[in-house]
Amino acid sequence: MTRSKEPVAPALAALAGLLADETRAAFALALLDGRAWTAGELARWAGVAPSTASEHLGKLVAGGLLTEERQGRHRYVRLADARTAQLIEDLAAHAGPRAAEPPRTLRESSAGSAMARGRTCYDHLAGRLGIALTDALTGRGLLRQDTGFALTDAGLRWFGDTGIALARTGRRPLARACLDWTERRPHLAGTAGAALCRHALDAGWCVRVGSRRAVKVTPAGERAFEELLGIEATALR
Repeated sequence: MTRSKEPVAPALAALAGLLADETRAAFALALLDGRAWTAGELARWAGVAPSTASEHLGKLVAGGLLTEERQGRHRYVRLADARTAQLIEDLAAHAGPRAAEPPRTLRESSAGSAMARGRTCYDHLAGRLGIALTDALTGRGLLRQDTGFALTDAGLRWFGDTGIALARTGRRPLARACLDWTERRPHLAGTAGAALCRHALDAGWCVRVGSRRAVKVTPAGERAFEELLGIEATALR
């Protein structure tokens, strides 16, 4: 058997193998909601036996894509970090939805529509909602996209004036582009994207809907986004 001359090749192959199974890929996508799930919740969501879920989760934890903690009888897992979430979202955007496989039920169609309208991508907002916010920030000179994503001085003031605290510590970039897998355009991620998402949920501008990552803008959110960023309510529905 020949060995690769690239020292990273074995690790890359092992990483790809972790997501080569559809159940493990489904688990990774579900965990993009940024929350911790129990093994049982993931098993029911993916429609697999608890023993099967446990086996797959063990591989994902051993491979470094997930972290786990135990509380009493329950085993909770979540994505390892923001870099892992970025990897999953980027791969999902590259793969894209399969147009040849339309929704099988009305419920599945409704869930897909809700996810496309607005969702969380780990800890920031995505879908049409995320794109609308990104476009509005850019159009008002608060965010630059010409040389990569970066908040302008006016953008930093806007976050402060809006009461959205930006943690300026750690190695995470303040603003980062994340390719949206439904819109095929970049939305705002990084520290600023996470802070905006957290504020929107805490302030009641957005609420989670269903059991997945979908979110919707509330009437209070429509008013806030129009007042603060000039986004028309129709663009958020």
